[in-house]
Amino acid sequence: MKADTNLNVVLDMEIEASLHFGASEMLLREVLALGPGDVVELDRQVGAPVDLVVGERIVARGEVVVVKGNFALRVTEVAVPQLRLESVR
Repeated sequence: MKADTNLNVVLDMEIEASLHFGASEMLLREVLALGPGDVVELDRQVGAPVDLVVGERIVARGEVVVVKGNFALRVTEVAVPQLRLESVR
């Protein structure tokens, strides 16, 4: 019983989750020169899955959708345990 109680404490913890659309390397001078209307190209193709990242680990992938005016993720695949251990860095 004690193990179940300890697990419940962990399961009720709030964690931060984020979506990783892609990345880009830029020089500091390029970042400082950004203004409204500028475009930053990412290393991800249109239609490629977006990563759901928790604690710097990819836990799922999917597609971006809009729900009640907010962006959301429709999960299309859940990472296998080995992939969940890989860092996104």
